[in-house]
Amino acid sequence: MTDDMHLDTHHKATVKKIFGHPVSHNIQWHDVLSLLENVGTVRVEHDSRYKVTLGSETQIFDAPRHHDIDEQQVIDLRRMLSSAGITAESP
Repeated sequence: MTDDMHLDTHHKATVKKIFGHPVSHNIQWHDVLSLLENVGTVRVEHDSRYKVTLGSETQIFDAPRHHDIDEQQVIDLRRMLSSAGITAESP
């Protein structure tokens, strides 16, 4: 994780849920969005899509129909956060 990124207690809890095993089915979208806005750039696109840039990687996320993200989004977030140096052990 780069030195200019700071995770507060709430963001750290969200990261731990994302990297938890087995995959959590209780990770709320608004928590993920808050985390992504803190560590990257988030732009709202049309049709409830969010363009997220973190480091050199950009990915489009669809807002879930319910409050919680699905398993594929957890997997995509793990990959994106890991490539930016953010893990469950991040300070």
